[in-house]
Order: sequence, then structure tokens, then C-alpha cells
Amino acid sequence: MTGPLPVTLPPMRGELLSSWISRHADFYGVTPLTMLRHGLPEATSLGAIDLSLTKAQADRIAGMFGVSPKFVRSLSFADAPKAARRFIAKSPVQHCAHCIDTDIGSPPILRSELQGWRITCPHCGELFQDKTTSDGDRTLAPYRVAARRGETLLHNHTERGVETWLPPLEIARLLLMRRIPWPPPRDCDFWRYRLLGAIVPDFDDLLTKESASAFSPKHPILPLHIRPALLAGVAIIDHAGPPMLKMLQGHMMGDNKTRFVMATDHLVTPAIEWGPPQQMQLI
Repeated sequence: MTGPLPVTLPPMRGELLSSWISRHADFYGVTPLTMLRHGLPEATSLGAIDLSLTKAQADRIAGMFGVSPKFVRSLSFADAPKAARRFIAKSPVQHCAHCIDTDIGSPPILRSELQGWRITCPHCGELFQDKTTSDGDRTLAPYRVAARRGETLLHNHTERGVETWLPPLEIARLLLMRRIPWPPPRDCDFWRYRLLGAIVPDFDDLLTKESASAFSPKHPILPLHIRPALLAGVAIIDHAGPPMLKMLQGHMMGDNKTRFVMATDHLVTPAIEWGPPQQMQLI
């Protein structure tokens, strides 16, 4: 096993593993991949270790930096559910203006900056920012409390392994399935109509201002200004329980409805005993 480096830099709070390694590379005057290969000679990609770090790799990187393997894993997404990987961006999609440290040269990349289920900074609680300028925040103001609760549900599931009656990641995936609006839209832009719009009607209007984007269960990272709608939808369904899934089935048809029923029927069938969906206070 490779011995510890002569000098190691303390990671910033919430820093991503590849970012920490890259800062060491800058310090030693080598490329990030060269630095990684000091401990993992077979490595071919720096970014891969953020998502698919193995136990053996964590042990060797820990030896290189003189820290514990558990600490190394905490800098990566290795322990997150596999379903969370689609919600993790390849590069930062948001930042916290309050927590940016401008006194250390190039700022580190934080794990939270890649997490497509977040709208607030996990360290200070301030709203994240991105390059988007939009009135989405104002339009979705009535859903702000529900969105915060949805963010907490997703955080607890992905970071702490907290189980609920239906995993929040699965709820988010289902809400991004296409639905059939009635009456049919005149512009025939059916791609804009997602199941989420049946719960958060303002979502449909917000999407009319977006360029055609592949928002789907396979590409679930929404722009920051409309992301609160998805988080609110997750919280509303989690609170209402399985009966709401039955209601949502009525907004779909064809293959999408079949897929939705297959994914939720084991919950919908017993839901008759629950009674009607519970109402959630949004503000």
C-alpha cells in the first residue's frame, strides 16, 4: 500500500473526493489523474471514483492521504442508493454564494453542488444559486414549505438511508413520466406535460417558458428555478400516501400508464384501505 504523502491538505467541509485530489495535484504540480494514480495506478478517470469508489480503492486512497477509508467514502457518492446516480450531475449545477471561499484560489467542488435534488445549501441553509434568471421562485412560492420538506426527504434517503413507504427518489422518477392532458394542448407540445403537473399545476406553465429539454425519469435534474415543483410533488405524495397513486393513474395512458401501474400496483391495491388521499398544507 502507498504510504502517506509528505503533505496533505485538509478537505473543505462537504468537499467532493475528486476535488480534494485535484487540489493536491495543484499543490504538487501534477495532473489530477497523475495524483490519483499515485494510489491507484490502474485508474483511468478521476470522476469515476466519486460514483463508483470500491472498498479496495477507498483503502488505498486512505493510505495515500493518511486518513480512514470511511472518511474517504464520505467524500464520494459511493454509499448513495444506485437510483440517486441519475440525480448527480457530472459538474456543478448550483452554488452557495454565502459559503464560497474566495481566499483559497480555485474554490473546491462540494458534493452538494452536484446534487440535483437540492435547492438549499446543507451547510448554511441559504438558497442555492445558478446562472438561470427566472421568475420560477415567485411562481412556486406557495409550494416553498412543501419543497423544503421534499428536499429533506430526498436528503435523508440518499445520505442517511432513511426508508419511507415509497422511496422519494422513486416518487421523483414517477412524477417526471409523461401524462396526457385533457383537453389536448393546441401547440401539441406533449413533451411538456409531466405527471407532476397533475399535482403542481404551475409546473405546466413554467415549462412553457423552457426550451425543449429531456426532463424524464432518465434525466431528472431540473433547472434550479423549477426544481421546487418536483420537490413539492415528492412531499405531497409522501404525505398523501398510496391513494394518490391511484388518482395519478387516471392521468396516463398507453405504455406509460402500463409502466406506472407495474411500478405502483403493489401499493395501490392495498390503498383502498387507506381511504382518500390526505391533504397537505402547502404554506
